[in-house]
Amino acid sequence: MMIRIESDPWAAMVSHARQTYPNECCGAMLGSMNGPDKIVRVALPLENAFDGVQAARYELRPQDLLAADKAARERHMDLIGIYHSHPDCGAYFSQTDLRNSCPWYSFVVLSIQQGEFHHATSWLPNPEQTEATQEELTY
Repeated sequence: MMIRIESDPWAAMVSHARQTYPNECCGAMLGSMNGPDKIVRVALPLENAFDGVQAARYELRPQDLLAADKAARERHMDLIGIYHSHPDCGAYFSQTDLRNSCPWYSFVVLSIQQGEFHHATSWLPNPEQTEATQEELTY
């Protein structure tokens, strides 16, 4: 079980996270599945639709997620998962992240410290959305 993010989408994700700092960014990851392994080939920035303090959380509109899924199919790819940033804190998967997750997607979290990329992790929620296991991540 691992997820590999190619260099172009990875650069786009880090750039997106740095640009939105000190707020959280979010976006979709498109790519292909190879058995249990996933390859991310395209990063699609999406709008953080949370109407509260965006430094503390992100929210995706259902229609934006559907549009990302459609964009993936048009490119003959799959919607692999969602990425978002954690400004000035670690790349953990919070209870809020878990509650708002989808069990069939990978969730990549980028830690941005003082506006610069620090580290990243990837998480796979269980079907009940009660816990998430860390996925091997390469970029």
